[in-house]
Amino acid sequence: MSSLFFSLLLGGLLLGVLGISLYMLYLDAVIRAEFDQKRWAMPAKVFARPLELFETMSLGADAFAQELKLLNYRDVNCPEAPPPVPSDKRSLRRKPKPAPPASCVPPPGSGASPDRAGSFARRGETFEVMTREFAFWDSTEPSRKIRLVFAGNILVELTSLDGQETPGLLRLDPPEIAGIYPAHYEDRILLKGKDLPPALVDTLLAVEDRSFFEHSGINPKGIFRAMVANLRAGRTVQGGSTLTQQLVKNLFLSNERTFTRKINEILMAILIDARYGKDDILEAYSNAIYLGQDGSRAIHGFGLASQFYFGEPMEDLDLHQIALLVGLIKGPSYYDPRRHPDRAKERRALVLDIMVEQNLISAEDAGVAKDMPLEVTDKVASGITAYPAFLDLVRRQLRQYYNAEDLVTEGLRVFTTLDPRVQAVAENTLINSLPVLEKSQRKARPLQGAAVVTDTQTGEVLAMVGDREPKRVGFNRAFDTKRPAGSLVKPVVYLTALEQPERYTLMSLLNDSPLVYTSGGQRWTPANYDKRYHGRVTLRDALARSYNIPVVRVGLDMGVINVVKMFQRLGLERDLKPYPSLLLGALDASPFEVAQVYASIAGNGFRMPLRAIREVTDTTGKSLQHYTLEVEKMVEPGPVYLVINAMQQVVKAGTASAMKSKLSPDLNIAGKTGTTDDYRDSWFAGFSGNRLTVVWLGRDDNKPTGLSGSSGALRVWMDLMAGLNLEPLDPPLPAGVEEIRVEPRSGLQVGQGCRSGQPVPFLAGSGPRGSTSCGGQSAARRSKPRETAPDASEDAGSAGGMSDFFRRLME
Repeated sequence: MSSLFFSLLLGGLLLGVLGISLYMLYLDAVIRAEFDQKRWAMPAKVFARPLELFETMSLGADAFAQELKLLNYRDVNCPEAPPPVPSDKRSLRRKPKPAPPASCVPPPGSGASPDRAGSFARRGETFEVMTREFAFWDSTEPSRKIRLVFAGNILVELTSLDGQETPGLLRLDPPEIAGIYPAHYEDRILLKGKDLPPALVDTLLAVEDRSFFEHSGINPKGIFRAMVANLRAGRTVQGGSTLTQQLVKNLFLSNERTFTRKINEILMAILIDARYGKDDILEAYSNAIYLGQDGSRAIHGFGLASQFYFGEPMEDLDLHQIALLVGLIKGPSYYDPRRHPDRAKERRALVLDIMVEQNLISAEDAGVAKDMPLEVTDKVASGITAYPAFLDLVRRQLRQYYNAEDLVTEGLRVFTTLDPRVQAVAENTLINSLPVLEKSQRKARPLQGAAVVTDTQTGEVLAMVGDREPKRVGFNRAFDTKRPAGSLVKPVVYLTALEQPERYTLMSLLNDSPLVYTSGGQRWTPANYDKRYHGRVTLRDALARSYNIPVVRVGLDMGVINVVKMFQRLGLERDLKPYPSLLLGALDASPFEVAQVYASIAGNGFRMPLRAIREVTDTTGKSLQHYTLEVEKMVEPGPVYLVINAMQQVVKAGTASAMKSKLSPDLNIAGKTGTTDDYRDSWFAGFSGNRLTVVWLGRDDNKPTGLSGSSGALRVWMDLMAGLNLEPLDPPLPAGVEEIRVEPRSGLQVGQGCRSGQPVPFLAGSGPRGSTSCGGQSAARRSKPRETAPDASEDAGSAGGMSDFFRRLME
C-alpha cells in the first residue's frame, strides 16, 4: 500500500512538474513574441508645420515669442528656467535659484544670453536664440545660435552668432501636437538606456528595488519583509515587487489582485530576468512604468512624464523633479501633483530622505530640494491632443497609406500643415463670438460652430475647429456635419453658365419675375428671400444680392446635371441627385467639403485636394511618404476669373457688404453668404489672396438659430480673418479675358472718353454688342432694378417646400 501511495505521489509530482514546465514554455513563448514589440511600441508622433524664418518675412516680435513658447524654449531671463541636474551623480548639490530679473524682457545691453539648445533671450524686438537640432525628411537642421531683429511686423535681420554661415532660410524644430495611440491610449517618449540620467537610475533603485542587480527577477527577502510589514499594520503598507515584476504588470498583466495573476507575474519575471540582461530590463521599465493620466491618454515612461509634468526633456530635470517622478510610481493618482500638491510634496520629501540614507545626496542637498516648489506646468489641455478636429483629419488621410498597427508601433513621424498661430485665432474667434451671437437673439439658443482655414496657393489645411469648445474630443462638425449649403451653391451654378460665353456673361440681364416650374403635373413657384421681384438684373448683381429666381432660371437652362458635374469637377467627391432643389442649396455638405469646392475656385479652376500632411518619416528621419501638391485643371481660368469678380461684388455691394467695417476693401475679398430654411444654418465662405476660410453656425438639434449668413457666420468669419496675415486678392487677367467699361445696370458698353461706367471682365468676343452714351440715362432708366437691403436676399434653402416636392416627385 505504501509503495502504491509513493508511486502515485511521485507520479503526481512528475505530472505537476511537467505541467509547470509546459506552462513556463508557454509563458516564455509569449514573452519572446511580445516583449520586444511591446517595450518598443512607438505611437506615431504628429508635428505642426515648422516655422521658417527669413529676412523680410511678415512676423512680429510678440508672435515669434509665442512660437518659442509653443516649442517650450526657455527664456534665460525668466524665473521658470532652473539649471539642470548635473550628469555626475556625485555632484547633485543644487545651487540656490538666482533672483529673477524684474522683467523677462530686459533692456538692451543687459540680461543673460542663451547657452544651450532650446533657450533664448529677448531684449525688446531683438532675440538671441539657440535652436535645437532636428532631423527633417530632407535634411538635418543643426543647432544654431542666431540673432533676430524685428521692426513692427517684419523680420529685418537674421544673423548667425556661432561662426556658422547665416542661413537664407532657417527652420525651427516643429512643435509636437499629438500622438496616434493604440486602442488603450498609451503614449511614450522612448528613452535609450544611455539616455537615462544617472541620478534617475540611482534614485529609482534606491526607492523601488535596491537588490535589482543581485536577484533573479523576484526577491524572496523583499516579499517576506513586505508580508511581515503588512501583517503588522493590518493593511498593505509595503510592496515586495521587484522592478522586473512591475515591468511584467505594465506589459502583460491587468491590475486585478488575484492569486493567479500574482503567480503569472512571478513566473514571467523569472523568465524575463533569465532571457534579458539587467540593462535591457531597466531600459524597458523606464519606458513602460505608468506615471499618470491625461484624460483618456495614459502616461507611461519617464520620458513622457517629464514632458507631461514639467514640459522638459528628461535630461534637463533638476533633483527635486526627478525625486517627484520616482515618488509617483507608488500612486500616480493619489500623489498627482496638480490635484494633490501637498501629498506630492510629502512623497517627494520621503524619496529625498531615502536618497540621503543611501548616500546619494547630502542632507543639505535634500533640504534645498524639499524647499523647491513642485514646478509642474499648467495642464494646457486634457485628452489625446489639443487639436482634436485637425488630428481627426490627419488620421483619415493617413489611412490611405498606413494600417492602424503601423501608426501605433512603428514610431512614424507625421509632419502636418497645421499652423498653430492660425489655429489659435480660429479657436479663440469661435469661443468668443458664439456667446455674443447667442445674446443678440431674443431667445437665447445654444449655438455650435465649425471653421476650416486653408492656404489658397497650396491647398494645405492650416486650421480646423469642430466644436465651440475646440479642445473637446468627440464629434467633428468641420468634417462630419452635413447641412444644406444654401446660397453657397450659387457661384457654382453661375460658373457653369459662364463657361458658355455665347449665352451668359457677368452683364447678362436675367429675369427676376414670378416663376412657375411644372414637372410631372406638379407646380413649383420659388421665391426670393425678401419675397420681392427685381425685374431685369445682371448676372453679377443677382449673385451679389443672392436672388433666388434668377439662379433657378439659369440652372434650369444649363441643366441641373451639368451643375452636379461642376461640383464634382471642383472636388465634391460624392454622388448628387440632379434635383432642381439643388439650385437653391438643397445640398448637404460639411464645412470641409465646402472648403474643397471653394479652394478650386480660389485656385483659378485648378483642383488641389486639401491636405493636412506634408511628409511621413521613420524614427531616423528617412522619408516614407511624401504628400506632394497635386494640381489638376478642371475649369478654364477665364470663367473662374469672372465668377471670382462676381463674388468680390458680394463683399463690395452685396450680402457681405458689412465686411468693410472690419477688413480693408483693398484686400478685394471674394465670398458668399448662405442661409437655410428657418435660419437653421448660417454659412460664409470666402478667400483673400492667400487664405480661404469657411465658417458654419447652427444647432445640433437642427432647430432655428435666428441667424442668417450675414448676421451670423459672416461676423465670425470677419473676426477670424482679421486676426490673420492676409494678402490682397488681385489675380492677373487670364489669357482670353478682356476688361470693358460698361454701364453697370444695363450692361451696355460706354463710349470712349466717358468717365462713367465700371470695368467688367468678359471672355474674349463676348462683350456687350450695344453701347450707351456717357450719361447712359436712357439705358439706366429702362433697366434700373428696385432697391433692396443687402441682407434681405438670402435664399431659404428648400424655398417653400421645394425639396419635399421633388422628393415626392422622384419617388
